Amino acid sequence: MRGKFLTLEGGEGAGKTTLIRALEAWLKDRGIEVVITREPGGTPGAEQLRDILLKGATDRWSPVTEALLMYAARVDHVERLIEPALARGAWVISDRFADSTMAYQGTAGGVPVARIRQIHAAALGDFNPDLTLILDLDPRTGLERTVTRGEDATRFERFDADFHARLRQAFLDIAKAEPERCSVLDAGESPDAVAAAARAAIETRLGVPA
Repeated sequence: MRGKFLTLEGGEGAGKTTLIRALEAWLKDRGIEVVITREPGGTPGAEQLRDILLKGATDRWSPVTEALLMYAARVDHVERLIEPALARGAWVISDRFADSTMAYQGTAGGVPVARIRQIHAAALGDFNPDLTLILDLDPRTGLERTVTRGEDATRFERFDADFHARLRQAFLDIAKAEPERCSVLDAGESPDAVAAAARAAIETRLGVPA
């Protein structure tokens, strides 16, 4: 039986990594093989592109160039890791996928959404997640979380407040446009509450062995 493809989306510092760990443990307890991955990245080639995309000045790349680089990494990711895992019955959970390109380079970055959709269709056809969990959080809170982690800020974390506000709205708009695929979670709640909401969404939408 083919596995399921779950993606987690949201702004910076929304808590995707924490939720992924919780979901991985929950699914493994039910006898499901789980593959955890991320974007950009997930394969050796895509990780090299991640390094190019996340480092340097905020204006290092235009939004269109970023989108094309993202899809170069994404195609490799799908072909070499995601599809083989799904084919053998594993559940794949990815920290970000195509919705991030739509939000970051599209709505927030200024690339027309129709153009992003054309790129997606040319690169991946109709390949999409089975379920997308969108972690919604005030961008100011999210960025404060990234500072407290003590990590070097990525290019995207250094974008201005208006960019991050547009980014948040972009994810909410995606969820509104595709309610059958997307579920919005309140990332301002405690990690345990967010995980419980995520489990409920997965059980309702996809079903999970007891």
